[in-house]
Amino acid sequence: MCLRFLSLAIAAATLFSLHCLNAQTQNPQLQAIAAQHPPSPAAKDGVGDSLESTPPLANLSPALKRSAVAAAMRKVGDWQLERARPYFSRDWTFAALYAGYMAAAHALPEPRYETAMLNMGNQFNWTTGPRKVHADDQAVAQTYLGLYIDYHQPRMILPTEEQFNALMTQPDNPSKPLWWWCDALFMAPPVWARLYGATSNLDYLNYMDHEWWITSNLLYDPQEHLFFRDATFLNKHEANGEKLFWSRGNGWVMAGLARVLEQMPNDYPTRQKYIDQFQQMAERVAQLQGADGLWHPGLLDAQAYPLPEVSGSAFFVYAMAWGINHHFLKRSTYLPVVAKGWQGLLQHVYDDGRLGCIQPIGSAPGVYSPTSSYVYGVGAFLLAGSEVMELSKKK
Repeated sequence: MCLRFLSLAIAAATLFSLHCLNAQTQNPQLQAIAAQHPPSPAAKDGVGDSLESTPPLANLSPALKRSAVAAAMRKVGDWQLERARPYFSRDWTFAALYAGYMAAAHALPEPRYETAMLNMGNQFNWTTGPRKVHADDQAVAQTYLGLYIDYHQPRMILPTEEQFNALMTQPDNPSKPLWWWCDALFMAPPVWARLYGATSNLDYLNYMDHEWWITSNLLYDPQEHLFFRDATFLNKHEANGEKLFWSRGNGWVMAGLARVLEQMPNDYPTRQKYIDQFQQMAERVAQLQGADGLWHPGLLDAQAYPLPEVSGSAFFVYAMAWGINHHFLKRSTYLPVVAKGWQGLLQHVYDDGRLGCIQPIGSAPGVYSPTSSYVYGVGAFLLAGSEVMELSKKK
């Protein structure tokens, strides 16, 4: 079982490039840990980049109309697909992108996107990443299981089913939660929940439920209704003295809650706890929305960060739109938040379809350029668009 602090490893190359605007990079302990870890293999070409010059923005309508939302989704989705396809991997970065393509394939609909996902699954023989216990390497199975539900081909589910059956026989490690960083709540729990949805085997859902609340009890702040990124953040603060809550990490969690609740039966014993947490987070996140409709990297000290962060913001828009569509959030309260957020996201789509203002791979709030674009942010954008499009049907 690989339980190294993955976040610090994958952030190593980024930490040294951040500026004083990010108080976390001034922490000598974090800098020392980062120096001990090489850059992650996930930082290879194809995951993302930024441009030296800023191209013109796209002229996209923010109207909550099906045609307008579809145009934005296709522009970003088509641009990313051609760039990313040669680099497809089973890494968490691409897993989030695949989730977005699956949602877009059904919402638009766009058969090319689903075909690309079928080809990806065949390319990797429907297996997860090499670290079988690590949530980041399990996330790709969300797409495998989505395709299994569409096509019912056993080869699409069997490797994940066998892997997760074996995982359920392993004992907990009391000294360290299985999902010790909040991002993991998007990566792994929706896979367990979808396995339940595909097989009706309640053991999968029970395992997920057990592990979710271990992580929540450690990282969820019951006063702020936000998640710390991991236990090393419990006593860290922003430059203004507020607690440090990473917007992208909380975006991952809210998206994970939505995707778990989507599969959970109405009579599941702890279902209401998930609903309560989802609603609490939505209320707090809505309060923190910026004037431009988006959220900055540090949720409680937005002024310390010069740009909004599009991947976390897109996950928030996705989750809240999903909450409205599934009647967990009051439409009159949250539709303005979603509409403003969607409009804000469109302000970071360039004329060629590049989606910018996405923080690179990291484990804490950081600094980046307006053209910074990474595949997981595009996945979040497509997820958001799919739910905003559903909203548009009900307008």
